[in-house]
Amino acid sequence: MNIKLFDSELKVMDVLWREGDRTAKQISQILGKSIGWNVNTTYTVIKKCVAKGAIERREPNFICHALVAKEKIQQTEAEELVNKIFDGSADKLFAALIGRKGLSAEEIKRLKKLVEDLE
Repeated sequence: MNIKLFDSELKVMDVLWREGDRTAKQISQILGKSIGWNVNTTYTVIKKCVAKGAIERREPNFICHALVAKEKIQQTEAEELVNKIFDGSADKLFAALIGRKGLSAEEIKRLKKLVEDLE
């Protein structure tokens, strides 16, 4: 099952992926400090994540637990990007990424290792 998360929902999920299970109040405090969200905004976004099946609400204290791994969302988003912008061609995405930025020797080494592992 692929879950599509919007940018606001990813902000809530990122807190859970970084910090682990947190109460809705703790999430609202973290996002209030980091991006200026108020409590109502945070709670609304959490409820949307619960409705999508990305977060499980646990009692007591409205503890939020991520039901989807960050890696799964990254994979889904990457596939969507490749399909939508690069005509389903991962090599076109790769070329666009490396063509815009000079890569360090270490980054090149890691990329070569990734390609070798795929072969």
